[in-house]
Amino acid sequence: MEEKKFDVKSIIGFILIFGILIYIMYQNQPSPEELEAQKIAEQEQVEAEKKESRQKETLVTTSADFTSGSKALDSTQLAAAQSKVGALSYALTLPGEATTTVETDVFELKFNRIGGHLSQVKLKNFVDYDSVPVYLVKDNNSAFNITFSTSDSRTHNTQDFPFQPTVSKSGENTIVSMKLKVSETEFLEYRYELKPNDYMIDFSIKSQGLSGLFNTSQPIELDWKQKGIRHAKSISYENRYTRLTYMHDDGKIDKLSQGGDDDEIAEDVEWLSYRQFFFSSILVSNDSPFKNVALTSTNLVEDDEIDTLYTKIYESKLPLAYSGGELNKSLGLYYGPTKAETLKAYDKGLEESIPFGWGIFGWINKIVFIPLFGFLIQYLPHGIAIIVMTILVKIMMSFVQYKQFLSQAKMKILKPELDAVKEKYKDNKMKAQQETMAIQSKAGASPLSGCLPGLMQIPVFYALFQFFPTAFDLRQKSFLWADDLSSYDSVLDLPFHIPLYGDHVALFPILAAIAIFFYMKMTTGQQMASQPTQEGMPDMAKMMKYMIYFSPIMMLVFFNNYASGLSLYYFISNLISIGIMLVIKNYIIDEDKVLAKIEVSKTKPKKQNKFQKKMAEMMEQAEAQKQAQQKGKKK
Repeated sequence: MEEKKFDVKSIIGFILIFGILIYIMYQNQPSPEELEAQKIAEQEQVEAEKKESRQKETLVTTSADFTSGSKALDSTQLAAAQSKVGALSYALTLPGEATTTVETDVFELKFNRIGGHLSQVKLKNFVDYDSVPVYLVKDNNSAFNITFSTSDSRTHNTQDFPFQPTVSKSGENTIVSMKLKVSETEFLEYRYELKPNDYMIDFSIKSQGLSGLFNTSQPIELDWKQKGIRHAKSISYENRYTRLTYMHDDGKIDKLSQGGDDDEIAEDVEWLSYRQFFFSSILVSNDSPFKNVALTSTNLVEDDEIDTLYTKIYESKLPLAYSGGELNKSLGLYYGPTKAETLKAYDKGLEESIPFGWGIFGWINKIVFIPLFGFLIQYLPHGIAIIVMTILVKIMMSFVQYKQFLSQAKMKILKPELDAVKEKYKDNKMKAQQETMAIQSKAGASPLSGCLPGLMQIPVFYALFQFFPTAFDLRQKSFLWADDLSSYDSVLDLPFHIPLYGDHVALFPILAAIAIFFYMKMTTGQQMASQPTQEGMPDMAKMMKYMIYFSPIMMLVFFNNYASGLSLYYFISNLISIGIMLVIKNYIIDEDKVLAKIEVSKTKPKKQNKFQKKMAEMMEQAEAQKQAQQKGKKK
C-alpha cells in the first residue's frame, strides 16, 4: 500500500514540474517583433556566408584554373581577386602549366607553378634500399615560400600565387625562371641555374619594380620546411645520422639534437644542411650571411615499427633584407650525396656537415682514414679494402700491444713479491702501498704503464667508429653475405621484434662478439693474474671478469642494426689482435729476460721525481694522521 502511495505522489510531482516548465517557456517566448528581427539576422548571416563562400570559391577556382592553364578570369573573378590580393591579382590572370619538368645528368626536377618552388627532386644516379629512386623532395614533403607585406597593409605568402615559368639555355647550363608577376615588367623571380653533372643549383631571389609594392618597414621571411624521406633499410639507424647542421659566425659548426626535438636561434648563418644520412639538402648564402635564423628539428621516429616513412621534419625561418626597396639574394641549393669529396669541391666547408667526430677524432678521419680508404677502393673490392685497412691499422698500433703485454709480464713477475709485501704489512695499509710503489718504481713496472698504451688506441677506435657509418662509398656495396656494407647484414629475419635488438639476426656482429670474447679471455686472464688487489681500490679482477662477458653482449645487441662494414672491421681487428698477442707472448717477450732486466733495474738507484716525492709525503702525512687518531681513541 505504501508503494502505491509513493507512485501516485511521484506522478503528481512530475506533472507539476512539467506544468511549471511549460509556463516558463510560454512567458519567455519571443514576441512577433523579436521573431521578425531574428529571421532578418539569420537571413543576413546566410547571405554573408554565401558571399564569403563565393569569394573563396572564386579564388579556389582561380588557383585550380590557372594550375591547369585552362581559362582566364572573368570580370567577377578579377574583381574578387583584386579585393582579396590587390596588385598581385595580375598573377592570377596569367595561364600556365601546373608543373615544369627539367632534367640534367644528375637530376629530374619538377617546379610547381603555385609557389614557384621545387615540388620534386629525384636523384637519377641513386636508388634506396628497396631499389626505388631516391627522392629528396616529393609528395609535398617540402615547402619553400616567402612571407612579405605590401604597402596596402596586406600580408602575402608566395605559396598562394601562381608563378610564370620559362626555361632557357645559357651555354651548357639550363635556366629555369619562375616569376610572380605584378605586371609584365614588375615581378618577384626565383631563378634556378642548373649545370651539367652538378648537384649544386645556383639559385637567386630577385625582384624588379616592386619597391613601391613592398612594405619595407615590415620583415620579409623565407620559410624552408622539409620532411626527411626514408632511404635506408633500418629507419632508426638512418634517423641516428639524420641531423640539421649549420655553419655560422665565420666557420663555427653547430647541430640540432640528433635524437629528439630541438630548436635554436642562430646568427650569421652561412649555410644550413638538412642531412638525411647519406643524402643532404643544403641552402647556401653566397653573399651576406642570414641574420637571426630560427631553426627547428622534430623527430618523427618514435617507434620504428610504426613510423616507417619519414625521419625528421626540419624548418628554417630566414629573414631576407631589402636593398633599395627590392630583393636581391644570391643562394645555392644543393641536393645530393653526403659525400666528403663531393661537398669539399664547393670550397664552402659543406663537408663539415658530415659527422666525422669532434676534435682529434675528426682530424684522424680527415687526414688518415678517408684518404686511405679512398685509395684502397680504387684497386680493391670494398670488403677487401676494409680488411686491408684493418691490417694496416693493427700493424701501426702493434707497438701499443707490445707495451701492454710487456707491462703485464712485469706485473706478473713482481706479483709474488708484491703479495709478500701485502702480507708483511697487512696491519699497515699505508706502508704496504708505499712499499708496493717503491718496488714497482725500481723495477720499472706500474699498472699505469699498461693502461697508457691502451688509452692511445681510443682516438683510433672512436675515429673508425665514426668513419664507417658515414662512409658513402660503402653504400650498397656487397661483401660475402652482406648486400650493403653501410647497413646490417641480415641472415635471418625474425617474425617478431626484440627491443634493442631488432627483427633480424646479423652475422658479422655475432662473429665480432665471439672474437672479442676470446681476445678478452686471453688478455684479461693475464691481467687478473698479474694485477695486485690494493686496499680501498675496486676489485679489478672481478670487474675484468664481468667485462669478458659484458663487452661481447654489447657488440651482439647494439651492433645488430649498425653498418655491417663496422662489424666486419671489429671482427677482423680482434682476430688480428689475437694473432699479434700470441706472437708477442710466445716469440717476442721472454719472461726470463724481463726478470733479469728487472733485477738489474732494482740495483740501480732510483731518483724520485717531484710528483713521486709529493705523493710519498702525502701518504706519510695521511698515515701519521691515522695513527694519531687511533692513539686518541685508545685514550
